[in-house]
Amino acid sequence: MERPGPSEVTGSDASGPDPQLAVTMGFTGFGKKARTFDLEAMFEQTRRTAVERSRKTLEAREKEEEMNREKELRRQTEDIEPTPSGSNVARDCSKPSSRSTSSSESEESSDSSSDELIGPPLPLKMMEEPVNHMEEDILGPLPAPLGEEAEDDDDDDGDSEEEENPVQKIPDSHEITLKHGTKTVSALGLDPSGARLVTGGYDYDVKFWDFAGMDASFKAFRSLQPCECHQIKSLQYSNTGDMILVVSGSSQAKVIDRDGFEVMECIKGDQYIVDMANTKGHTAMLHTGSWHPKIKGEFVTCSNDATVRTWEVENPKKQKSVFKPRTMQGKKVVPTTCTYSRDGNLIAAACQNGSIQIWDRNLTVHPKFHYKQAHDPGTDTSCVTFSYDGNVLASRGGDDTLKLWDIRQFNKPLFSASGLPTMFPMTDCCFSPDDKLIVTGTSVQRGCGSGKLVFFERRTFQRVYEIDITDASVVRCLWHPKLNQIMVGTGNGLAKVYYDPNKSQRGAKLCVVKTQRKAKQAETLTQDYIITPHALPMFREPRQRSTRKQLEKDRLDPLKSHKPEPPVAGPGRGGRVGTHGGTLSSYIVKNIALDKTDDSNPREAILRHAKAAEDNPYWVSPAYSKTQPKTMFAQVESDDEETKNEPEWKKRKI
Repeated sequence: MERPGPSEVTGSDASGPDPQLAVTMGFTGFGKKARTFDLEAMFEQTRRTAVERSRKTLEAREKEEEMNREKELRRQTEDIEPTPSGSNVARDCSKPSSRSTSSSESEESSDSSSDELIGPPLPLKMMEEPVNHMEEDILGPLPAPLGEEAEDDDDDDGDSEEEENPVQKIPDSHEITLKHGTKTVSALGLDPSGARLVTGGYDYDVKFWDFAGMDASFKAFRSLQPCECHQIKSLQYSNTGDMILVVSGSSQAKVIDRDGFEVMECIKGDQYIVDMANTKGHTAMLHTGSWHPKIKGEFVTCSNDATVRTWEVENPKKQKSVFKPRTMQGKKVVPTTCTYSRDGNLIAAACQNGSIQIWDRNLTVHPKFHYKQAHDPGTDTSCVTFSYDGNVLASRGGDDTLKLWDIRQFNKPLFSASGLPTMFPMTDCCFSPDDKLIVTGTSVQRGCGSGKLVFFERRTFQRVYEIDITDASVVRCLWHPKLNQIMVGTGNGLAKVYYDPNKSQRGAKLCVVKTQRKAKQAETLTQDYIITPHALPMFREPRQRSTRKQLEKDRLDPLKSHKPEPPVAGPGRGGRVGTHGGTLSSYIVKNIALDKTDDSNPREAILRHAKAAEDNPYWVSPAYSKTQPKTMFAQVESDDEETKNEPEWKKRKI
């Protein structure tokens, strides 16, 4: 049988799907052509839209810059004399004209590039042109990394840096000193409003300082020991300022309120369970802790049990989640510090093997970022902190270094600074409020110099400024964004506050202007008088005008004039039992064992009291009077006969 040729095909194929075939296959849409999408055209359209938007934003920025330059030029022309002003204006006007020409050229190039983009997609060689590089940098998910900027941006930044140097914003013209104690101030905390400062140290004390309530004496209004005999390692106010997280050398973190009263205490885990994820809490010493920046009542802690745990204030009986840092070989490693990112989505921890591990807050299994040799192995990284923009991480290592990391390219450090000695496991670092500077402290041996507060510029990581604090180590540093004041904790028990009257707000400025209060008169009295409602003349006892009359009255009183008992004299004086020895055995030997009473005939000694016992039965006979059986065979004669017939040796024995 021959197959039909192309001309013999029925018209059902040309007109539409065969109804018989649709019934056979079981669905009606069989035979229809599927809808196709041209992905290259869609991508091309999307890219064109993005290029157009970026071009518009660039034009708007250039217009704003031109307007700002024109305003500055007008101000300069008003302030400067007319003759030199003309030349200056001519010089300065050349810059915006050149920029306008460059902007017009860029517009023409962008128009030409947009005209060229019409049509099929460009080949790979065309996509690698510098113009497209710029567009990709603008449109990509990540902005340009630090240190790589366009030439125009460098020029603009150079002009702004000349006008505003970040070093000039450091508030260090004035300082006040708060005396915490004699031991190291190992923890600092400042509430979000900047009204209260809390300090903790190696002396187990936590002290509260109120800037608005203090005077020039700078005394704390409250001192307590929330963790008994454990050193305070970290103090931090919550984002609402109503609670304080206290992390000490114990395995249980505490939360106290603004007045120092305990709100909650984390539970201690079972130290005999191998898998730390199955315990309800930490089982070893804590290192540090941090509040969540967005969620109220959530905080994170890390411990020597090789875990990082998140908690909720409402549930102190069990942690919320457990993160277990591991080496590349899967072994346990102890985290020495931890913190949240600025948005609270990431948790970063530095470990004793020198690694830095960052987890997604909701995924506890594997870290999102893991750099295994961030610092030297075997050293305790004392601090990790995020910048205010959330893109940069700073780490203070126990290997005397400070490193800067870009979490978007977490494969190598952006910058590294060495020669920053540290001897404390809680030496920290922080960013300035404008994110342009990074601050950390240095440690010194006692009597070998002074501890310093060192400032690094974030963009170039140059060591731009230093402050000599005191002749001891600088352990803690805190730069408050609202107050614009720097708090420093030192190794000799001092907490210093640096401020500038013109650049800083409130804080230390409130208590400096107050004069020291004078001592109240009531405090100088030697005796306190209690005034009662019944202290009326009719209820008062009459005062004695002379002591002689009082002595005469006391002599008439039998109780007051009773002669006290004289001390015991003779043997046994001075706590001794006898004169021949001070022990009980010597007393017994003398008075009992060595008794010389003559008891040679025991029968006579017993019968000596028989007559009195028979006449006056008192001890034994009344007790047996009712139960003693009567003698029924007692015969005197028979007894006498038996005695007569007994042999002579028995009589002698009797």
